[in-house]
Amino acid sequence: MLRKAFLDTIPVLTGYVVLGIGFGIILKTKGYSTAWALAMSLFIYAGSLQFVVIDLLAGGAGLLTTALTSLMVNARHLFYGISMIDRYKGAGKKKPYLMFALTDETYSLVCSDPVSEDPAVRKERHRYYFLVSLMNQCYWVSGSVIGAFLGEVIPFNTEGIDFALTALFVTIFVEQWLSTKDHRPALVGLAASAACLLVFDAGSFLIPAMIVITLLLTGLRPKIEGGEAQ
Repeated sequence: MLRKAFLDTIPVLTGYVVLGIGFGIILKTKGYSTAWALAMSLFIYAGSLQFVVIDLLAGGAGLLTTALTSLMVNARHLFYGISMIDRYKGAGKKKPYLMFALTDETYSLVCSDPVSEDPAVRKERHRYYFLVSLMNQCYWVSGSVIGAFLGEVIPFNTEGIDFALTALFVTIFVEQWLSTKDHRPALVGLAASAACLLVFDAGSFLIPAMIVITLLLTGLRPKIEGGEAQ
């Protein structure tokens, strides 16, 4: 199970380490120590939000501003959590950490749920989810600490370094597209996001898009599950 979880998380490993290094470097250039990189990656553990928090800290933002910004940036996790209620049922002591560690990439891997396809190890899927979640956070923490350390000893031009986040999302999307024959959920996500981007601006389309995607996938769920059962 450990080997399987590691092999499945290799794409996340490559993305998280690079992106984490970028985060650590940027944090260091703003005057924060390696300890800050470690603490933020351990207790916040939200890639896009951590990049935003750097500017909030550097700009002296208040508690209310920080709280509202965090809610807006990570609002999609509300929908992630709701969709995981049944999947994480019976996880026992692992459940609090599974909920905490549900990043975009972990969500993608857990939703693909390759363990449930093998009856021999189906009962072990909560352990698989835990290992995937833990490994992904270890990758992120390692990258952040390495980046902060490098930022102390090597001068960097940080322009464009946060594009690694976009590259990672594209990698995960392509992997999921190639691993399944039913592309309806992916197409729904793309279409809904594009439509909301046209209606709303780039800074506020995410929440409406997530709502539309959730409603559409809920409506399509019987057809999707029916196709999987055939």
